[in-house]
Amino acid sequence: MDSSGLQSSGVIFFVLAGLVVIALMLGFIVYFIVSYRHKKKDADLLNLQKKEIEDQKKVVEKTLEQLAEAQDHLIQSEKMASLGLLIAGISHEIQNPLNFVKNFSEINQELISELKDALDNNDNNEIKEILSNLDENMSKIVFHGNRADSIVKGMLTHSRNSQGSKVAKDINALAEEYMRLSYHGFKAKEKSFSATLETDLASNLPLVPVIEEEISRVFLNLFTNAFYATFEKKKLNPDHFEARVLLKTSLFNNRVEIQICDNGNGIPSKNIEKIFQPFFTTKPSGEGTGLGLSLSYNIIKAGHDGEIKVESNPNEGSCFKIYLKYE
Repeated sequence: MDSSGLQSSGVIFFVLAGLVVIALMLGFIVYFIVSYRHKKKDADLLNLQKKEIEDQKKVVEKTLEQLAEAQDHLIQSEKMASLGLLIAGISHEIQNPLNFVKNFSEINQELISELKDALDNNDNNEIKEILSNLDENMSKIVFHGNRADSIVKGMLTHSRNSQGSKVAKDINALAEEYMRLSYHGFKAKEKSFSATLETDLASNLPLVPVIEEEISRVFLNLFTNAFYATFEKKKLNPDHFEARVLLKTSLFNNRVEIQICDNGNGIPSKNIEKIFQPFFTTKPSGEGTGLGLSLSYNIIKAGHDGEIKVESNPNEGSCFKIYLKYE
């Protein structure tokens, strides 16, 4: 091959090589353009997803706020309902000490009149006897006045919304008082209701540190539920059923055990696991929020580091057991 042929071949080679380089460069350019478009598309999609997530997050946060607000309203409604029952019970319980105060005050008025006559007659023996009776009656007035005062203070304690501090309390006295208050509160609502209240209280119980306004809500709720269960069973067996509710206390494994038991319809086994869940209720619509037992569970578990259990047999009754530390 002559020199002109070689030159022609060289030119063709360089042209082809140039074309290849140009093709590769175009390929890289197209690749980068396509890649950029894909990345931009992915970035736009990612930004859109982020925006959707942010919007959904705001919706969820708003929903949670609304749910929290609704729950607060329901809890307040539950507390007000229990307070209503408590006030009804207190109005009955407070009548007894007030009647005593009224009666002894009237007797003292008569004694004062007699004392004036005895003073006019200088009858020292009569004066001493009347003064002794006045002193005795005044002691009874003070006693029953203090009783009325403690009942009212109990109502005020129960109605507080703030978290109180733990104070060592006589659990027997506290639980028995709320048993009576719950009973009379329920009777004020259901006029035909009656039940036998039984107690089996251990005499050796130590004082237990409790938040009184919280533990009283638990007692009020459990006793009211017990009366409700027996009332429902009575409606099914009006002639052959006697409602009974038992309060029992004892020492159990270095804790105080409080049992609140009834002989009502009992709780179906399928519901036992759900009984302490918020908003779960077996009562008909409008008769319960499903928060009473849930609040009680939280008060015992979180507020007092205690334990609450339930045992129940269908058609035989239920027994709620509370365990509190006393050390």
